[in-house]
Formats: sequence, C-alpha cells, structure tokens
Amino acid sequence: MKHTLKLSLTALAAACALAACKQETGAPAASAAQSASAVQSGVKDPAALGTPEQQASYAIGMDIGRNLKNLKDQGVSLDLKMFSEAVQTVVEGKETRISPQQAEEVLVAFIQKEQEKAQAAAQKEAQPALEKAKAWLAENGKKEGVKTTASGLQYKVIKEGTGKQPKPDSMVSVTYTGKLTDGTVFDSNADAKEPMAFPLPVMIKGWQEALPMMKEGAEYTLYIPPELGYGDMPPPNSKIPKNAVLVFDVKLAATGEMPKDAMVGMPPPESR
Repeated sequence: MKHTLKLSLTALAAACALAACKQETGAPAASAAQSASAVQSGVKDPAALGTPEQQASYAIGMDIGRNLKNLKDQGVSLDLKMFSEAVQTVVEGKETRISPQQAEEVLVAFIQKEQEKAQAAAQKEAQPALEKAKAWLAENGKKEGVKTTASGLQYKVIKEGTGKQPKPDSMVSVTYTGKLTDGTVFDSNADAKEPMAFPLPVMIKGWQEALPMMKEGAEYTLYIPPELGYGDMPPPNSKIPKNAVLVFDVKLAATGEMPKDAMVGMPPPESR
C-alpha cells in the first residue's frame, strides 16, 4: 500500500510538472476538436495525438490514470485540484503554502492512515472465516486420537514409524493429500509413483512443526489452523480460501540431510 501510494503520487507529480514545462516552452497543443475526434473514433494511431511530446504526455497520463484507478479501488481519495496547485507552484518557483518538511510529514501521516484503514478492513473481512476455523478446530480437538500442540496445530497418529526423524532443516520425502474441512481435495501426490521430496524449511509452518515429530514410515493426519497454513494469502488459483483450516494426510517415506543447493532461488522462511 505504501509503495503503491508513493509510486502513484510521484508519477502524478511528474506528469503535472511535464505539462507545466510544456506550457512554458510554448509547445503546440492538440485542439479540443482533435482530441474529441480521436476519442469518438477510437483512433489507435499515436500520431493522432499530436507531437511526440504530446504523445508521451498522453502515455504518462494513461499510466497515472491506472495508478489512480487502483488507489480509488482501494478507497483512497485524492484532491487533484490541490495536487495540481502544488505542482504548478513548485514548477513556477513560487512559495509553497507549506514547507517541504511539513509536506513530508503530511504525506507520511496520510500513508499511515490509509494503511491503518486497509488493515482494519482486511481484519473485518477475515473475522468470519477465522471464527469458523476456530470453532471447527475446537470441535475437532475433542475427537478421539486428536492431539493439539501449544501452537494450535492438531494431529492424529494413524501409524507410527520406526525410522529416522527429520530435523528442522532436513529434506523430507512424503506422500500426501491436502483437503479442506469439507473434504475438497486441493493438492495430492497420492497417485504418484514416488514420494515427493521437499526441503522442510520451505514448507508451511504447520508442516515444519509436524514433520519433525514423525519417524520414517509414519502416517499422520494434520489439522493446520490458518496462522500455520496460508492465512489470508493462499496460493493463486488454488481451491484454498482465505483463512482456511488445512487437513493433510501425510506419510513420511524418508528423510535426510538437505543438499547445499536445495534452497537456491527460494525465499527465506520468514518471507513466506
């Protein structure tokens, strides 16, 4: 949000400054009739916009328009009249109504306020799903064989293993099926010929906690709360809704030391 807002404001300032400079240098402007004609006829030829400077100005305006549309869609309101006044004043070398330091303070406060509004809206939107997940886990935790850890992770031992246990930084080879609480399967390698190998540090937090409890050959069912799964950022184009409880049937086939190059190109755990 902060980055987008700064980008949009900076782009708008650049465009307004460019327009003011062109007025001062006496660059020719397309007539209103020409502009209206281009819009009405849907002309796609940039030359119809006028000089190269006018074409570039229009292109910048389109880019700024997209940025401002994004801000508008996010509920951010800007007073373009006041903004244009400030840009014009600076370009003409006149005294501004507030100092540069005051302007920076105003902008920082505005961005902070917009961030707080966005966070509050996101929390309000997420609350029903979080409450539903909490209620489901509370009932599930009462079922026979289901254990709950201090973090809120729930698991049920289907079969204990007898082999090695993974370490937090191990490679693990697993066969698994991921489901939602209604039984919808969102991911599985159960039909694959071989188990799938993963560096444990790249997995969701629920797996990072559960897998080291298992021994090779073990089969567990994991019930992962939203905060240990994908939370409000599920994988794009997946069947997983925001703040969903994830249910995994997992069989640990093997574990071993992670190759030195296993994490190359992968984001650090704290950024996932």
